[in-house]
Amino acid sequence: MDHLEQLESISVHILREAYANFKQLCMLWSIGKDSTVLLWLARKAFIGHVPFPLVHIDTGYKIPEMIEYRDRLTQKWHLNMIYGINTEALNNKQTFPDGNAGRIECCRILKTETLEHTLSGRWPRYRYNHSEKKYQLDSNTEPFTGVIVGVRADEEGTRSKERYFSPRDRQNDWDIAEQPPEFWNQYKTDFAPGTHVRIHPLLDWTELNIWEYIEREKIPTVSLYYNQGEGKRYRSLGCRPCTNPIESDASTVKEIIEELKSGKLANIAERSGRAQDAEDGGGLETLRRDGYM
Repeated sequence: MDHLEQLESISVHILREAYANFKQLCMLWSIGKDSTVLLWLARKAFIGHVPFPLVHIDTGYKIPEMIEYRDRLTQKWHLNMIYGINTEALNNKQTFPDGNAGRIECCRILKTETLEHTLSGRWPRYRYNHSEKKYQLDSNTEPFTGVIVGVRADEEGTRSKERYFSPRDRQNDWDIAEQPPEFWNQYKTDFAPGTHVRIHPLLDWTELNIWEYIEREKIPTVSLYYNQGEGKRYRSLGCRPCTNPIESDASTVKEIIEELKSGKLANIAERSGRAQDAEDGGGLETLRRDGYM
């Protein structure tokens, strides 16, 4: 068993543990490379079927290719797809692009706040109806208490403090000091009532591992990750006004792997194109304490 197979085995085990221990379980799908690998692993773990809903937080500012890709795979793989959106904030123009909020505040309003209320069921959720081929208001408002997330420890500093099973309180707030120990593949899955648990099957994967696995498994990914002839590509995907591409000639998965192995990006943070990270002091400590992914 090589290293990728070992990582795959651990992730599949975590996914099955989550499904066995959390009744109201969902998986967050940001449409990026990591959460798409996570989705692929979930399909492997459950023999081609994903037995829990996928949840996407739509800020209203995602790059159009991302939404097109989401809906294409939703139909192709017959996914139980849900999205949440802060319609009121968008209608009232309480956003950074409208000039009425800073980047961090905009993330809090459109991402963190929307995530909290979508997971709790307090705000409208929209579920894809495969028969009608469109999203409709979801009648199920039961809260999700277990949430699978494609977080990697190497992506940025605060994520290295996570556990495979990471508890939050009723308000989704994260106390970094109160993380359960995880030794010898033993994971705490029994938490007090009302605890909201984030589950991180990709915690020990690296950016290079993700791309090597995408190549091995031939996983479809968003075209934005590849140079389209302009000498640029996105390394990390987010909202259109706050995400910038990097200088790169890599136009295939193989070329991205070669670029990462070359060391060209060794001293450049993976999320360096995310403007909100820089505004939060170079990391995501503030946002993630309040429930950001």
